[in-house]
Amino acid sequence: MREERVEVATTTSKMPQPRLRADALRNRERIIAAAREMMAELGADVPLDEIARRAGVGNATLYRHFVDRFELIHHVTLSVMSRTAATAESVLVEESDAFQALRRFAHAAVGERIGALCPLLSDSFEAGHPELLAARERLEAAVGALMAAARESGRLRPDVAVGDLMVAITQLTRPLPGHGCIDFDKFVHRHLELFLDGLAAPARSQLPGAAATLADFRRH
Repeated sequence: MREERVEVATTTSKMPQPRLRADALRNRERIIAAAREMMAELGADVPLDEIARRAGVGNATLYRHFVDRFELIHHVTLSVMSRTAATAESVLVEESDAFQALRRFAHAAVGERIGALCPLLSDSFEAGHPELLAARERLEAAVGALMAAARESGRLRPDVAVGDLMVAITQLTRPLPGHGCIDFDKFVHRHLELFLDGLAAPARSQLPGAAATLADFRRH
């Protein structure tokens, strides 16, 4: 089926959307989850028919929920940001040790494969959409609060910022070129622990430059 970008009447517009039945909502969530997995594994151009197959739905069901690839990417991005923000919010409440909360968040965030999904945000993607801006603000606030709590506890070195953490998570989850590294994913959590040890106070080195802010992260 030939794909065309639809500029009007998609869920990325500001049109109110009807409430979905429970079975339709489950199908929609399965499609988004399958798209998130396959786009992280194979890139943004993975055939939509393959996404439907992994989700266990028919092609017609996928196109009933998402009229084109751009709309599906929009909702995959929203899903990743929402899940990541929810994790940051929950671990801060659940853990008495703020640095342990930071560890839990970081490991959950790499599980979202943020680095692999970054290429979805191409120049043609509607990155300034109000839904995405709201999701980004929630994520920034949640991660900022998590790092502030770890810093106030004395466990996080004072010369790092949210951007430093997010850049590291993005780089750790970005696929390596080629296929020469077998089972690369099994090293990600190991290397993340090495990075997190480097965030702990007292600092064992002097970092060059300035702490990376989220504004820096967005620019680059």
